Amino acid sequence: MGRKYRIVTSQTVPFFHLDPNDGNLYVSRKIDREEVCERTSTCKINLKTVLENPLEVHYVSVEVLDINDHSPIFPENETVVEMFESVLPGVRVPLQPARDPDGGIFSIQHYKLSSNDHFRLEVKDTGDDAKIPVLIVQKSLDREKSARHTLMLTALDGGKPPKSGEVNIVVNVLDANDNAPVFSKDVYSVILEENCPLGTTVVKINATDLDSDRNGEVVYSFSNSVNRKFLKLFEINPSTGEITVKGLIDYEERDKYQLEIEASDKGVPPLSAQKSIIIKITDMNDNAPEIEITSFSRSIPEDSPPGTTVALISVNDLDSGLNGKVICTLNDDIPFILSPSLQDKMYSLVTKSTLDREKQSHYVITVTAKDAGQPQCSCEKTVGVVVSDVNDNYPEFSTSPYTFYVTEGNNPGATLLSVKAFDLDENSNSIVSYRIFRDAGRDSIVSFINVNSETGDIVALKSLDFETLKTFQFQVVASDSGSPSLSSNVTVNVFILDQNDNTPVILYPVSSNGSAEGVEEIPRNVNVGHLVTKVRAYDADIGYNGWLLFSLQEVTDHSLFGLDRYTGQIRTLRSFTETDEAEHKLVILVKDNGNVSLSATATVIVKLVEPKEAFAASDVKSAAKDDEDNNVTFYLMITLGSVSVLFIISIIVLIAMQCSKSTDYTSKYLPETNYDGTLCHSIQYRSGDKRYMLVGPRMSIGSTIVPGSHANTLVLPDRRRACEELRYSLPEELTMGAVVGNIAKDLGMEPSVLISRGFRIVSGSRDSLFQINNNGVLHVSRKIDREEVCERIAACIINIKTVLENPLEVHYVAIEVLDVNDHSPTFPDNETHLEISESALSGARFQLQGARDPDSGVFSVQQYRLSQNDHFRLEIKDRGRDDSGSPSLSSNVTVNVFILDQNDNAPVILYPVSSNGSAEGVEEIPRNVNAGHLVTKVRAYDADIGYNGWLLFSLQEITDHSLFGLDRYTGQIRTLRSFTETDEAEHKLVILVKDNGNVSLSATATVIVKLVEPKEAFAASDVKSAAKDDEDNNVTFYLMITLGSVSVLFIISIIVLIAMQCSKSTDYTSKYLPETNYDGTLCHSIQYRSGDKRYMLVGPRMSIGSTIVPGSHANTLVLPDRRRACEEQHTGRSTSQTLLVSTD
Repeated sequence: MGRKYRIVTSQTVPFFHLDPNDGNLYVSRKIDREEVCERTSTCKINLKTVLENPLEVHYVSVEVLDINDHSPIFPENETVVEMFESVLPGVRVPLQPARDPDGGIFSIQHYKLSSNDHFRLEVKDTGDDAKIPVLIVQKSLDREKSARHTLMLTALDGGKPPKSGEVNIVVNVLDANDNAPVFSKDVYSVILEENCPLGTTVVKINATDLDSDRNGEVVYSFSNSVNRKFLKLFEINPSTGEITVKGLIDYEERDKYQLEIEASDKGVPPLSAQKSIIIKITDMNDNAPEIEITSFSRSIPEDSPPGTTVALISVNDLDSGLNGKVICTLNDDIPFILSPSLQDKMYSLVTKSTLDREKQSHYVITVTAKDAGQPQCSCEKTVGVVVSDVNDNYPEFSTSPYTFYVTEGNNPGATLLSVKAFDLDENSNSIVSYRIFRDAGRDSIVSFINVNSETGDIVALKSLDFETLKTFQFQVVASDSGSPSLSSNVTVNVFILDQNDNTPVILYPVSSNGSAEGVEEIPRNVNVGHLVTKVRAYDADIGYNGWLLFSLQEVTDHSLFGLDRYTGQIRTLRSFTETDEAEHKLVILVKDNGNVSLSATATVIVKLVEPKEAFAASDVKSAAKDDEDNNVTFYLMITLGSVSVLFIISIIVLIAMQCSKSTDYTSKYLPETNYDGTLCHSIQYRSGDKRYMLVGPRMSIGSTIVPGSHANTLVLPDRRRACEELRYSLPEELTMGAVVGNIAKDLGMEPSVLISRGFRIVSGSRDSLFQINNNGVLHVSRKIDREEVCERIAACIINIKTVLENPLEVHYVAIEVLDVNDHSPTFPDNETHLEISESALSGARFQLQGARDPDSGVFSVQQYRLSQNDHFRLEIKDRGRDDSGSPSLSSNVTVNVFILDQNDNAPVILYPVSSNGSAEGVEEIPRNVNAGHLVTKVRAYDADIGYNGWLLFSLQEITDHSLFGLDRYTGQIRTLRSFTETDEAEHKLVILVKDNGNVSLSATATVIVKLVEPKEAFAASDVKSAAKDDEDNNVTFYLMITLGSVSVLFIISIIVLIAMQCSKSTDYTSKYLPETNYDGTLCHSIQYRSGDKRYMLVGPRMSIGSTIVPGSHANTLVLPDRRRACEEQHTGRSTSQTLLVSTD
C-alpha cells in the first residue's frame, strides 16, 4: 500500500481493479468475450501495473475463457429462392449461413433441413469454423403440381445443451427458360457495294430459340463491343434480324467491317448468344455524270415541223476512262430526240414528229446520262415543254344525236333543254357559240325554237302540246372563235311526253244540242243484269292519264241500277216493280287516272215503257243516233250486224215465198255436243227443208229464250268456274326459265285461248319472280333465293293473281318455295379468344358464339363438333325460336310495295307473225302502185312503260334501199318510188324494233314483199284478206266497205222481193249468182279450232272444191288449203248465208 501499487490503463471504465489492501485483482464490470475479442481464438487482456519507491512495472495477462452464451442467428427470417422447374437433380444452391458469436466448440457445428421430397442439405466447411449450408435438388420439380416449397433450416452450435437458430427457406418454382438462341449459320460473311442506298439490306440473320412464348422470342442487337462509329452506318431490326445500311458507305474510308451481333430471348433471366458478321466493301464507280441544259425554249407551237430545236444539252463526268464516258438518252414515247453536235458531250433536243396539243399539251422530258463504268452511274434531269395551241379542232357535241323527252305544257321562253359542245383547242379557239340551223323547207317546224348562243340552252317560244305534236327534229350548229372559225352541227330529236291536260270527252250519250245527255227506254219486264246503255268517253291523253273510270255521281234509286267502273255499262240490279217510277235520272262521273284527275259528267234519263213500245223506241233511237256515235268502229259493227240480220231475214222471206207450198216452219236450236272450239257455240235453225246457222256471241247448251224477245235473245247461264286456287311447289335456286307449272293445262284451256283472252298476272307481292309464256306455262323469271324472299318463315308461299278476260275470270296461284341446303353455317368471327385461369375447376362452362345458317328446318344448324383434345368438351344448349307465352302473342305490319319499271321486257312483234309463231310475213302488192303506197305496218308491243316501252323501228336489212322506206315511229313500210320492169319480183326487209331503255332491248321482224301483176294482186288480196282479217288494224275502213256491200245486197234482195210480188210468179227460186269481181273482206275472217279441225266464218260465198262435213246437216264445209293459189276460182252457189267452214 505504501508503494502505491496500481493498474495503469487508458480505459475510462476498466475491466479490472486492484484492491490495495489485500493485493487481489478484481473484475470491475461484466466482461463479454465476443465484445472484447470478437472471434479471436484466444482472448487475452494485458494489464500494466506500477509500484513506486522505487519504481517497478509489472505486466499482468488475463485470459478470458468462452462460454456458450449465444444462439446461432440467420441474417433474415425468411430466404426466398427462385428455381426453374427445369433444374436437374443435384443442382446446388448455396444458402446464407447463420452466425454464432461464440467460438470453438460453442460455434455453429452443423445445419438441419426439414423433411421433404425434393431437397436435401449439404454443409460446406470453409475452415476457421465457417460452415455454409448448400441446398441440393434431389428430385425434379414440377411447377404445375407445386409452385412453392417451404422448408425450415436449423443451425446448431456445440453447447450442451446446444443452442439453435431457424430460418424459413421458400423455393418458388419458375417456368424454365432453359434454351439459349442458336444462330442458323456458323459464319456470316457478305459483300456490300459502296454508295449503296440507305435502307439497303446487308444481310438477314436468323436465330431460333426452342423455348416457347416470351422465352422463345428472340431480340437482335449489336453487342456492346461494337465500335460506336459503326452504329452510325448500320442498324439492325430487333424483331427480324435484318441489318440495313443507315449511313453512307465509302470504300475509301474502310473496306471491311466486323459486327458482333447478340441474340437474346425474352426469358427471365434472358439467355443470349453472339455471332460475328463480316462485311466486305467493294469499290464502285461512285461519280455520276452531270447534266446542264442551255438555250431552253419552254413553249413550241403544235404545228412546228420535225427537226425544230428545243434546247441544247451538255454533260460532264468527273471520272476518267470508261467511267467518264457518258451516253445520253431520253424517256420513251415522246416526239423528241437528241442530236449529237460536233462538240464533244454536247447534244441538241429537237422534235422528231408533228405535235398535237389536243392529245398532249405538256411533255415532261427526262434526260438520262449514263457512264460506262461498272457498276454504271447515271443521273437524270427533267424539263417541261409546253405545246402552244393553234385552231385545228372542230367543236364536238357531247352526244350525237341528242334525244330529249320533254313534257307538254311548258312555259314559253323557259329553258326546254340544253346542248353542249366542246372544242379541244384552248383560249379563244375553244370558245363555242350556238345557233339553230334553219332550212327553208323546215322553218315551220323550228320557227318556235331558239338557242342561247353562249350556253346552248334551247327555249321554246310557244307551249308544246302532245296532242298536236308528238315529236320534232332540228339541228344546232356550234362554231368556235378561232381564225378561221370551225363549226359542226348535231341533230336534236325531241319527244313530247303526255301530261294530264285533257278532260274526258263524253262520246255517248250526246244530245242534239251537244250536251252529254241522253234518254234510254227499256221495258219494265227486263231481268236483273239487263244492259241499259253504255256510257262512252274518250280522253286525248295516253297511258294512265287517258285511263278512264266511271262512277255514279247521282242516281234516283241506288237499288235499281249499277255502273261498271271500267266499261261504263249501266245494268239493272233488280227487276222493276209496279211501284218503281217510270223515269230515272243517272249522273255519271267519268274521271281519268292522272296525278291530278280530270273529269266530266254525263246524264242518262232511263224511261220504263211497256215491252212492245220499248222495241219500237229502240229501233227508232238506233236509227236516229247512229251518226252521232263517235266510236265509229263499235257502231259500224252494230250497224253491220243489223243490216246482215235484215239481209238474212229478207233471204228467208224470199225462200219462204218460193216454197210457199210448205207449211212446216220450225225453229229450234240444235246443240253441238262435241263442240270444243273457242267461238263458244253456234245457233242452228231450220226453215222448211233448209238448215241455217248463225255464228255469234257464245251460247251455252241449256240457255233459255227470254220471253218477248221473238226467240232471238238468249239468257246465258254463268258457267264460269268458281275462283279456284292452283298450287305448285318448286325448290329454290332454280335458274331463269325453269318451269313451275302448266297453267293452261291445269285450267283445261288451250294456250291460244289464254292468249286471245289476255291471260296475265295482275298482282302478287313478288310477281316479278314469275312469267307466263305463250304456251300458258308459268316459269321462273329470275333466280329465287328462299332466304331472301321469306327469310326464316317456316312455309314460304308466294301468292299471285291471274286474270282472263272476255269473260272476266280470276284465278289464284300459290307457289311454295322449298328450301335446299344452299348455305353453309358461318360464325361471326374467324377466331375466338378465351382467357381461362389455370385455376378454373373442371366443369366450368364458357358460352361460345353460335353459328348462323340462313337455311331452315333440317338444313339449319343441327349440331356442333369440337376438335379432339384432352382438356375440353362441348355441350349444346337448344333454345326454341317460338313465342312461349300462353297464349302466344304476335304482331303484324302492312307493307306497301311500289314496283318501279325496269327495262326487262324485249319488244314483242304482233304483226307480222307466221303460222309457226315466228315474226315473218309475206305481202303481195301490184307492180303499178305509186310512190308512197302503204305496203304494210309492223306492229310491236313492249310490256314496259315510259321510255322503256317507247319503240323505234329501223331497217336492219333490205335488198334495195331505193324502193322502200320505214317510218321509225309508226312502223309503216311505204314505197319510195314506182316499180320498173327491172326490179326484182321479191324483196326481203328485216325490221329492227328497239326500245328506249338505258340498255336497249330489241326484236326483229321479216317482211317478204312480192310484186304481182295487178289482176293477180286483187285475187291474192281476196284470199289474204280472208286469212288475215283479224290481224288488220284498220278495222273501220274494211267495216265500211263490208257495210256498203251488205247494204247493196240487202237493197237488191228487197227489189227482187218486190218484183216477185208484183209479178205474182209461182216460180220461187233462191240461188246465189257468182260474183266474178267480188273483193270484199268477209270471207275467211274468223278462224278457230275444234278438235283436230280448223273452222272459219265465211261470208256470202264458198269456194269450189269445199266439201260438206258428214253429219253437219250440210252447213259445215271443209275448206281446202288454197293459201298459195292466187288463181283460186269462185262459185256463187251456197245453201246458206253464213257457213261454219273448217280447214285441216
